[in-house]
Amino acid sequence: MTVQLTAEALLAGVDLSTVDDTNDAPEAEEYDALRAVSAEDLAERFRIAWPELSMRFDLRTGDTRLDLELETVTVSEEPDLDVPRDSTVILSTPLPAGDDPVTVAWDATLGALVLRQTGGGEDAYTGYLEQGARSEPLPRDGALTEGIGSVVARYIILGFEHIVPKGLDHILFVLGLFFFSLRLGPILWQVSAFTLAHTVTLALASLGYVSIPGSIVEPLIAASIVYVAVENILRPQLGWWRTALVFGFGLLHGLGFASVLGDIGLDPARFITGLIAFNIGVELGQLAVIAAAFLAVAAAQAVLRREAMPGVGITMGVQDTVYRSISVVGSILIALAGARWVVERTLL
Repeated sequence: MTVQLTAEALLAGVDLSTVDDTNDAPEAEEYDALRAVSAEDLAERFRIAWPELSMRFDLRTGDTRLDLELETVTVSEEPDLDVPRDSTVILSTPLPAGDDPVTVAWDATLGALVLRQTGGGEDAYTGYLEQGARSEPLPRDGALTEGIGSVVARYIILGFEHIVPKGLDHILFVLGLFFFSLRLGPILWQVSAFTLAHTVTLALASLGYVSIPGSIVEPLIAASIVYVAVENILRPQLGWWRTALVFGFGLLHGLGFASVLGDIGLDPARFITGLIAFNIGVELGQLAVIAAAFLAVAAAQAVLRREAMPGVGITMGVQDTVYRSISVVGSILIALAGARWVVERTLL
């Protein structure tokens, strides 16, 4: 097993399942101290700590846990202390005879595990494991392999989670489309254009035909959030220009979605299946956001009906006024959040 990780986090005991930034961890001071030591010193500390650290790596055949031996530790030289440095650890263990399936997991505190099997042929396993989840059985001399149903379910969940709860910027963009108009027609036009666009770039980027650095894509995604929110306030009229812009913004968001698949990797033997399933998950996530927004607006209208005008039904004009007020306030908040991200992703 060749494992690429951040050795400082393991040695300091940082719980990577609960923090995105090590500066926010209780062990931040110890982490920074380890960050400052030389590559050779850090590698030696990892070797000394391996007997204890090994308990957090879990390789099994059937129900039997295997003892992993530390072969080598290589720590990259990174002069910029603000950038995490990678450590490459090579582990080995003899596999027992037989065809018991091999599964892999590691402790939840080590964060997400991107697992890629090499040498497994067309059925080689690729997975993204969170919260200490265990892999599907890896192909081994006729051992069980992951079925297509499991692949589809795994990538649908991954796509959905990339929207809800992890994709706050994508959530705000979809809400920006929703706040454009209460009527279903304009929402469908915009969501359809957005879906078509991000499907195209998701496929092209995943196939390697398009590649744009995240340092360019991420600020533009934030800027797209600001634009749709501001236009909701200043010019809430659906025309070809709005639809074309939403389509263009969808191309950007598709590149953002593709970066997730790029980090995880798609099984080459099931590339199309994984790609389609991931995109379905993204769409389900978007629909969940819109459905939640509809319910929230309906609840606000129900409160108005019950408290502001008891015994009187809401007319269409009043209904539109309520929605317009919610739309303006929501769009202002969305624009402010997007503007903050633009600054963070360009200047900070």
